[in-house]
Amino acid sequence: MLLTALLLTAACASAGGAPSGQRWPLVYSQDFATAKSRDDFACSDPTQWRWTDAQGRPSLELLGKSDYQPPFRAPTSQAILTRFEVADFDLECDVLQTGREYGHRDLCLFFGWQSAERFYYVHLATAPDPNAHNVFVVDRAARTNLSPVPARGVDWGDGQWHHLRLHRRASTGEIAVYWDRGEAPILVANDGRFDWGHIGLGSFDDSGRFANLRIWAPTTRPRGLGAPAFSMR
Repeated sequence: MLLTALLLTAACASAGGAPSGQRWPLVYSQDFATAKSRDDFACSDPTQWRWTDAQGRPSLELLGKSDYQPPFRAPTSQAILTRFEVADFDLECDVLQTGREYGHRDLCLFFGWQSAERFYYVHLATAPDPNAHNVFVVDRAARTNLSPVPARGVDWGDGQWHHLRLHRRASTGEIAVYWDRGEAPILVANDGRFDWGHIGLGSFDDSGRFANLRIWAPTTRPRGLGAPAFSMR
């Protein structure tokens, strides 16, 4: 019995279920196998996003800084999944940063996205400071970090893919970000002002690729009045 329980717990963890072992259904799986997969996303600047299968690995690629001016200080490059909204969820994806090395070299994950003026995002960068490598909120004002400045950032490397996990519990406000299948989160925060919202991919103003996106959630709902929309300058 004990062996069976342990195996079941391990299976749930490997499937990306909740940390408690509760297995939520897989509500979205995107391998970016074809160019049509890009149609699932609304982009702040569509000219900077494309489908690619470079090096035999299909992905959604961000080419560089987007020609988009957010209503408040926030990442310029956003690709928001339009199909549904989620509240509680677990997300996994593979990412490749393709820009030059510098302190704010980054990629981002968006969640709780209700409009271009209200959302959360995870900013993963080389060197932490008050504006980099943290969990941020945009709430009709310039982005604000939700945690103290971490001791260190991430090592993107050159041509290296990395695995990300993002856990969100809207009911308690919990947010946790995991790097390269590590057991301990590299970023944690707690904020409960947004519950339901869209999920997205992007960067503040860099380039990169996203592959193998998976989302598990207890439930989803159709997009509401906050359906992704951007006003181009």
